Amino acid sequence: MQLLALGVNHHTAPLAIREQVAFGPEKLLEALRELTQSQRASEAAILSTCNRTELYCNTADVDTVTQWLADFHHLPRRELAPYLYALPREQAAQHAFRVAAGLDSMVLGETQILGQMKQAVQTAEEAGTLGLLLHKLFQRSFSVAKEVRTSTEIGANSVSMAAAAVRLAERIFPGLKEQSCLFIGAGEMIELCMTHFAAQHPRQITVANRTAERARPLAERFGGEVIALTALPEAVAAHDIIVTSTASPLPILGKGMLERAIKQRRHRPIFIVDLAVPRDVEAEVADMDDVFLYTVDDLGLVVREGMDNRVAQVAQAEAIIETSVEHFVHWMEGRELVPVIRALRDTAERHRRHEIDKAEKALARGDDPAGVLDSMSQALANKLLHAPTHALNHATRTERDAFVRLIRQLYGLRDE
Repeated sequence: MQLLALGVNHHTAPLAIREQVAFGPEKLLEALRELTQSQRASEAAILSTCNRTELYCNTADVDTVTQWLADFHHLPRRELAPYLYALPREQAAQHAFRVAAGLDSMVLGETQILGQMKQAVQTAEEAGTLGLLLHKLFQRSFSVAKEVRTSTEIGANSVSMAAAAVRLAERIFPGLKEQSCLFIGAGEMIELCMTHFAAQHPRQITVANRTAERARPLAERFGGEVIALTALPEAVAAHDIIVTSTASPLPILGKGMLERAIKQRRHRPIFIVDLAVPRDVEAEVADMDDVFLYTVDDLGLVVREGMDNRVAQVAQAEAIIETSVEHFVHWMEGRELVPVIRALRDTAERHRRHEIDKAEKALARGDDPAGVLDSMSQALANKLLHAPTHALNHATRTERDAFVRLIRQLYGLRDE
């Protein structure tokens, strides 16, 4: 078993790099199956969020997996390499546990990542790329996350990305009751943001999505209306606040569209939060005078406010994780011994069956049962002791002392 965690996150790579290696939902099954072909990895799961793209694999070939990641996204490996981390064995386990517990998130102690990790596991199961090692890793990760959250206050007073978006909007507008809000997408992040903005009772709420059927229940919940993505060019100008989080591989709000919208608004400002990776809004929009554009990385300063109490809980959480890592590594090492133990038992079983067959034939001939049992036990003992005694007799002078200590330990022999 060769556990590996390979990826980039908000600590190691800027948004411009993270969006290039993100996996859209429509590509995950294909990517997982491709990754586990041709002996690249025997197991694989991919966690791809706005803050990270991570590959969890059962593989001994880090270089091959790294090259595959670069090739899949059509990137030169040398451009990606400075931002990558490759964590083997216990380091990979520790990282997975920290991610699940919210210790590696931009928002310390946030809970959304746990749901995203569970979704990654579900996708890997659907692709047929989740085996014994990764199944054990993720189940243990979920248990650790639960223990951390019940034993510490790591999630107390956590400021979510959605709450941070509202705080930023309140810095631009004196109040949100007179503002109209446009939400692009219908996923979990959009739902969270709508919940926080709706609590401020904005003048209007609109949801734009590729499929109206999925967006309608969300819009009705908050008293909003639904429009198609194709209606965005006309709709943008009518909204003061835009929050977008889709899985589109290309930007859906371009500089030209927003320049026309600002002109129609007579330069009244537009506040935009782009939570998508890859980005939904062209980067050039940030240079416009009347547009206030914030990405997931820009929200970092806001979500770090009020962290003192949560930071104080980190040491306790890390101690829980450290103990869990030790248990997991012990399990991995035990699984690595399974082939040797199985081979040892198979050898003993062959000897046992052979001596049983000989004894049954002797009894069938009418031989004395006591003599048959004695002969069988002697023969079986000789066969089982042949390998260690042969190794000891043929050991070199430098090997002999180590062999003696090992044999005494294996058989519980006392020093004479």
